Amino acid sequence: MKRALVFDLDDTLYPERRFALSGFRAVAAHLAARHGLSCPAAFERLRREMSAGRRAMAFQTLAKEYNLPSQVVEELRDVYRAHTPALKLPAATRAVLREARKTWKVAVLTNGAPEIQRRKVAVLGLAPLVDAVVYAHEVGEGKPDPSVFHAACAAVDVAAGASVMTGDNPWCDVDGARRAGLRAIRIRRGIHQHVDAGETGPADATVWTIGEVPWHAAQLVPAGTAHAH
Repeated sequence: MKRALVFDLDDTLYPERRFALSGFRAVAAHLAARHGLSCPAAFERLRREMSAGRRAMAFQTLAKEYNLPSQVVEELRDVYRAHTPALKLPAATRAVLREARKTWKVAVLTNGAPEIQRRKVAVLGLAPLVDAVVYAHEVGEGKPDPSVFHAACAAVDVAAGASVMTGDNPWCDVDGARRAGLRAIRIRRGIHQHVDAGETGPADATVWTIGEVPWHAAQLVPAGTAHAH
């Protein structure tokens, strides 16, 4: 009997903050080379903006502070988006994925610009650890559109009713999965960690660490009760 574990990527399999810091380092290096700014000072300014919850406006703030032309903001965004991230898959994530594949089909379903997400998947070394990686904006409108969850299930040839989605976002991951017929595990991480629930209510299970996921998933779809297509 086949069953599937589907994982979100950012703030589920690794801390997304590490990608942002990697991007800020690339931006700071660009500012030093192209505009003569101090690389450490520029990086620290960007890091402080993120820590203060102002990440979305970090480039604008930095440009204003250093009296840079407004068009530099888009230039910095391009550097951030195009950089090859310096990321490492947490050991706990690696262990969970390897153990899960013994009794589950395992897929990753991620929102975001596919070219950026592909670079993350590559540097994290995820491909050999899972059965499929599905880029939601290539197969539909992105999460929470139910069709992208169905695409992830189809990629591993497992029915939605025999699949469990794990993600940090109560709307994109939990609500979307439930509307597509999957069970849902919420991992409290990142910017959504203090949100209680999405529109459909709390997830079928809630965890604080990825190591808790396999046990809860097995309660939701026990081995021997799942059904293949």
